Amino acid sequence: MIVIASTRPGRVGLPVAEWFTGRAREHGAFDVTVADLAEWNLPFLDEPNHPRLHEYVHEHTERWSEAVDASDAFVFVMPEYNHGINAPLKNAIDYLHNEWARKPVAFVSYGGVAAGTRAVQMTKQIVVSLRMVPLNDAVTIPFVKTMIGDDGAFHPTDTVDQSAGPMLDELAAMATALGSARESAQPV
Repeated sequence: MIVIASTRPGRVGLPVAEWFTGRAREHGAFDVTVADLAEWNLPFLDEPNHPRLHEYVHEHTERWSEAVDASDAFVFVMPEYNHGINAPLKNAIDYLHNEWARKPVAFVSYGGVAAGTRAVQMTKQIVVSLRMVPLNDAVTIPFVKTMIGDDGAFHPTDTVDQSAGPMLDELAAMATALGSARESAQPV
């Protein structure tokens, strides 16, 4: 599942995610789904019970739970806001608990000079607490706006484009390894 984290009007995350989705499909190891948080429009966490209990009362949470549970690996296409994770992604993560466990997560981050890497580091701390396995391999996109063409599409540099393959290779390997771990483990 590719999660488009930005929900801002005019966001560059959408064309970046469209490019990356194409790369993931070309890779061939994945049945790719896309979760655009702007379309999911999850309200600020509104469940009365802790997500670990899996006692959801809202239909939007049940749908989100099913989508995440059905996925074996994740790529967060994410911006950096004020040196950290953006609120819609943090909210989407916090809605659930068990559904994330023992699954790998990779990052396509973008921004200015830091390319979203500070937000990725913050997000890694969060996902580890949910028993996810964050990858070191990543796609980092500095000065992302310079790669958005007049057509509105994302046109990566060769370096950015070439970083997608190794990350997808590692994600596929970890998804397979962790799939076996999930099958043999007790529920969290």
